[in-house]
Amino acid sequence: MEIILKYFKNLSAQQIEQLKKLGDLYVYWNERVNVISRKDIDNLYERHILHSLSIAKYFNFSRSQKILDIGTGGGLPGIPLAIVFPEAEFLLVDSVGKKINIVNIIIEELKLKNIKAEKIRMEELNGKFDYAVCRAVSEIPVLIKWTKNKANNLICFKGGDLKEELMNVKEQNKIYELKGLFEEEFFRTKKIVHLILHK
Repeated sequence: MEIILKYFKNLSAQQIEQLKKLGDLYVYWNERVNVISRKDIDNLYERHILHSLSIAKYFNFSRSQKILDIGTGGGLPGIPLAIVFPEAEFLLVDSVGKKINIVNIIIEELKLKNIKAEKIRMEELNGKFDYAVCRAVSEIPVLIKWTKNKANNLICFKGGDLKEELMNVKEQNKIYELKGLFEEEFFRTKKIVHLILHK
C-alpha cells in the first residue's frame, strides 16, 4: 500500500481504507479463485493496483461520466479507478461468471455505490460510455471493433513496441509512457494508449 501513497498523496481517509481493504480481499479470494496471476500476488499493489491507477495521472473522470471496463477479470482497472473517482459511474464486464461473482463480492465489501459488474460478452452489451478501459484483453484493432459504437474514447494498457498494433489504426491516438511516472522497473516498458473513437 505504501507504493500507492508514494504516488497518490491526495487520497481521502476513506479511499486509503478502501484501497487497503481491496488488497486484503484480493489475497483472500485469489486463494479460492484465480483472479490475479498467483506469481504476481506478492506484487499486487505495484503491478495491479498502481498500474490500474496510472490512468488517473492522465485522465480525470468526472461526475456522471460513464466508464466501461472491458474484460475486467478480477475488477482491474475498474475497482481501483472507481475508488479514486467516486463521482463517475463504472460498469465492469467479463464473460467469465466466477470472476464477476468475486468482483460483485468485493464491490459489496467495499461499499462502492458507483460500480456495477455484469457477466456479458461485448457483442451483447448495449449502452453508450464516455470511456472504455481495458487491461491485457486483446490487440488494439480488436478493442476498437468492440468499442467503436459503444464508447467515445478507448484507454488500454500496453507494453513494448506498438508499431504493428497501431499500423492500420486510423483513429487519433496518443501514447503515454509510464516510465515517466513511476520509477519502479516494472513500468519501464509499460504504456497507456488513448484512442479517440468519436470526435
